[in-house]
Amino acid sequence: MKKFYLIICLLVMAVSRLFAANSDTIRIPISRQYFHDKIAQEQNVCDRSDGKLDKSLHVSQNAEINLQVSDAVFRRISAAAMRVEANPLIEKNNDKIRYLSYIENLLKQFRINWRRRDFNPLDFPALMTHFEQAMELQVAGSSLLPLIRDLPYIQARILVDIFQDSQSPNAELSNSVYLKYCALYPDKILQTIRPYIREPFADSLVVAACRFDPVQLYTYAQSVSSPEGKLIHRNSDPMVMAVASLSQTPNALLYFPFLDDLLSGKQSIEQIRKLVGNGEKGYDSVGYYRLLVKTEIEYFRRLTQNPADTPVAMFGANGLREMLKAKALQHFITPINTLHDVNNLNVRMKAIDPLTAQEIYYMMVMGENDIYTSSYKHSFNRMLQKMGPNPRADSLLMSVHADFFKKFIKMAANYNKLDSFLKCMPPASSEVLMKAFVANLHKTGNLEDATDVADSYSSITDKKLLNSILDYVKQNEQVCIDENNQRGAVIYGLLKTIFLSADSAGKVDLTATLGISSIYEVYPRELQDDSGRIVQQVFFYGDEDGKMYFPGFLRSFSPKEWRVNLQKEWVEIRSLKGNVWIFANRPLDNDANLDDSAQVHLNKHIEDLGLQPSVVVHRGHSYWLPRTINRMPENSRIVVLGSCGGYKNLSQIIDVSPDAHIISTKEIGAGEINRPILNYLNQSMLSGKSIVWKDMWQSLGKVFAREPSKSLRESWEDYIPPYRNLGAIFIRAYNKKMESL
Repeated sequence: MKKFYLIICLLVMAVSRLFAANSDTIRIPISRQYFHDKIAQEQNVCDRSDGKLDKSLHVSQNAEINLQVSDAVFRRISAAAMRVEANPLIEKNNDKIRYLSYIENLLKQFRINWRRRDFNPLDFPALMTHFEQAMELQVAGSSLLPLIRDLPYIQARILVDIFQDSQSPNAELSNSVYLKYCALYPDKILQTIRPYIREPFADSLVVAACRFDPVQLYTYAQSVSSPEGKLIHRNSDPMVMAVASLSQTPNALLYFPFLDDLLSGKQSIEQIRKLVGNGEKGYDSVGYYRLLVKTEIEYFRRLTQNPADTPVAMFGANGLREMLKAKALQHFITPINTLHDVNNLNVRMKAIDPLTAQEIYYMMVMGENDIYTSSYKHSFNRMLQKMGPNPRADSLLMSVHADFFKKFIKMAANYNKLDSFLKCMPPASSEVLMKAFVANLHKTGNLEDATDVADSYSSITDKKLLNSILDYVKQNEQVCIDENNQRGAVIYGLLKTIFLSADSAGKVDLTATLGISSIYEVYPRELQDDSGRIVQQVFFYGDEDGKMYFPGFLRSFSPKEWRVNLQKEWVEIRSLKGNVWIFANRPLDNDANLDDSAQVHLNKHIEDLGLQPSVVVHRGHSYWLPRTINRMPENSRIVVLGSCGGYKNLSQIIDVSPDAHIISTKEIGAGEINRPILNYLNQSMLSGKSIVWKDMWQSLGKVFAREPSKSLRESWEDYIPPYRNLGAIFIRAYNKKMESL
């Protein structure tokens, strides 16, 4: 094959030399030699695109295709230039220069679009043929439009760009290319239609855009005075008119989640308005939430049928799921969380009294990162009560088409309610459910489901259930091995190893078995920089909680051991003995974005000092966590979240700091717990001793066991030490394993 390819290359070079010899018979005036040289220069630039300057382009593994492309770039391009010189119909010097510029521009367009991956180099011979046809039409004074209409978009665009001064009206050529673009990229129609608004085809393109993405059309329709908005609102298509009308409806965002049903006629604006009112007066919060749940159940059924049917506005900004989550939080989770100190459950849980079991189910899964432990447990009990004297949990899951069932199982396991849930169904059904929970973890696009399984396992206490899950994991691993599915075998193999380690009888040392750094302790040298300093950075946020807990944070540093230096935007705390430095931004007003500025300036200050924090502490709600992750230093060794972890957050932290020991909680963190954790860590760093997580957890566990506040004791139970953070361990081990394959 190599010999064959070498022969082909030599033939191309020979043909090129032969042509060069023949071209000597055509006298090129010195006034135009410069333009021929520019073509030759472009040929050389193209030649270098594959890394070699050898008069041959290697654009595929097929030698014949490479020969055709090389022939087009070198011989055919040079021949076209000679034809310009020899063509008696191109008489004037300026005209010949113009046609030579066309050829040079063709090579430029080829090279640029190839580099952008907009053009497949394998198609250059065909493009060259169409270019030659366009040249002939141009010389003859004929229109290029018939040729352009028959070409694919990218070739048509390139040729129209080259022959901008053709005999054809520019508008017609431009319109033809734009229509090809819209057919190829219907999602770009509304972004690009403004120059074509007065064209006859504009209305039909709006209809096409609406069919493809009504959500995008809705967004553009909201601006009635914009050119796009005017174009949309003049359209007579029923679907476009419905979306346009909705965009101008008062409190339109409350109607938007039902856009698919509105378009199909299953619901009407008048029906929804009875629940929405004017957004405040006449608004039925329970009725509206109930409609969201009912719609979610139906939409999910359509989504999982074969073939799948994705409802409009189910996902994305202001879509059904986003609104369902927002209303679950606003009307139910926040009220019962706020009353967490109220002992009378009839008072505390009154907000969810009107809800059905299905509606409570969705409230809980939508509030995963926000619902308090006690709120979840009481809601779970209410859900079972709503199912009647003989609740059937499997019937509940069937009624919602198993929507979010993996998330529900994970939460039930985390809050020690999974056993109760499974007992509300026949053993055969629970077996099927747990098999489904563990199944197909390798078929998703990420590790979220597998991480949920790992997290859930660490929360389950029922030995029989643990053994069943472990057996299912082993079965799936074997299936993946038999099917030669490497990713699946890795996922299930790691879960098996991690689960065996969670059983003390298994005596599995994950550090040695998985080849990851220790998850059981942190040595002082791992935290110290080259100068022996341990640097800690604490991220505060300027909401009410941040402002409330910051003074207590400062008071926790005894003047006998620490020197506190308050700055305008941050505080610097240094140990009087040892070498521990702590930096924390002040929780300045969040509404004015001052806390954000303080963090940016503090990061710059730490960088200017040449320091690299090895300990990162997040003191804020889970919705602030992405900002902390974006600003946390690389290769941190200890990360204290003080809020819910979750797959996305854990994955991002491990991407930044692969060996981080992560302390997180299943629910919203408590300042009264975060403070003792930080005090323990700081004292350990001052002493120069290793931080042994099991010892630390045992010590703090004794402290909180004596805590008179029941809610605080419950909150402590939800904190997860690094050696029990199976989700984080799984992600670390998976990344390590895949690197080695």
